Amino acid sequence: MAPVLFARIGLAALALAGCTAPSADLPDPLLATDTYSSEIVRFSGECSEWDDWDKPAEPFRIHGNTWYVGTCGISAILVTGEDGHALIDSGTEAGADVVLANIRKAGFDPADIRVLLASHEHFDHVGGMAKLQAASGAPFIHSEEGVAVMLTGRDDPDDPQFGMHDPMATLEEAMPYSYGNAPYLIDYHGISPIPTPGHTPGAMSWSWQSCEGDDCRTVVYADSLSPISNDTYRFSDHPQYLAAYREGFRRLRQTKCDILLTPHPSASRMVARSATGTFVGGMTCEKYVESTEQRLDARLAKDNTGE
Repeated sequence: MAPVLFARIGLAALALAGCTAPSADLPDPLLATDTYSSEIVRFSGECSEWDDWDKPAEPFRIHGNTWYVGTCGISAILVTGEDGHALIDSGTEAGADVVLANIRKAGFDPADIRVLLASHEHFDHVGGMAKLQAASGAPFIHSEEGVAVMLTGRDDPDDPQFGMHDPMATLEEAMPYSYGNAPYLIDYHGISPIPTPGHTPGAMSWSWQSCEGDDCRTVVYADSLSPISNDTYRFSDHPQYLAAYREGFRRLRQTKCDILLTPHPSASRMVARSATGTFVGGMTCEKYVESTEQRLDARLAKDNTGE
C-alpha cells in the first residue's frame, strides 16, 4: 500500500483543563441482573478515578463479545469474534505490555487480532500501537490524519496540543478507514466509524453491537473530545476546525448508545459505574457530549476575553 502523506499531560493538567466527567445516575445493579458481573465490580476496587496510565488492571468482559483489556487509567477494548478480533487503543508504550498480557489472560491470542483501531492519535492512547502491530500483524485503521501521525510518529501540526509530545514509534502498515478494503475490515467486526475531530484533528469514535443471547446492546467508544491545547492555541482562531469539532458532537449525540466507554475511563465515570456490576446505562452519549461541549464553550469564552 502506498504511504498516506499527509501526551503526556499529567493528571494535574487534566484537572486544570476541566477534564471532569459529566454527572450520571448510576444504574441499580438489582435492576440489571441480566448484565451484572462481579468481574466488572472488581475494576472499581482495583482502580481509582483518574488513575495512573500504566497501572495494571485485570481484564474483564464488559458485555457479550466486548472486553476491557486496558490499564486503570487508559482504556483498551477488545471486540472478539470466531474469525478474529479487533482492538481499539493500545495505551502508552509501557501500557501496551499490560494490554498484551490482559488479552492473553482473557483467553485470547494477540495473533488473532485482525484489525487495530484507535480513539485519537496521542501517545497515551496509541504510543504502544507498534507493539500491538508486531504481536498481531494486523493493519492499523483510522482517519487520514491519524494514519499520517502513526506513519511519522509525530503529532499533526494542526493538533491543538502540537509541540507537547515526544515522537512515537512508527507503524509498518496503516490505512484510513475510507481507503480500499478498510471499510470491509471494519464491517467484518461489526464496528462503525464515527469521525469526531476536535481533541485532535483525526479523532475517532466507534460503535458496534454486542449480544449476550437475546440481550443485544449498542456499544459506543467515544473519543475524549476535550478542548485541551498548548499555551498559544486559540480554538476561535480556527473556524473550520471548530465547525468540524461541533459536527463531531452532532454525530455522537445522535448515535444510539446503550453502553458508553471512553479512552480515559473516568471521563465517563467508568470506575464509579463498574461498582454497579454493569456498564449498561449510567451514562449516555448525549450527556457526555453536553458536558464536553460546555467545556468547549467555556474555553472559547476564555479565548475571546484573552484570559
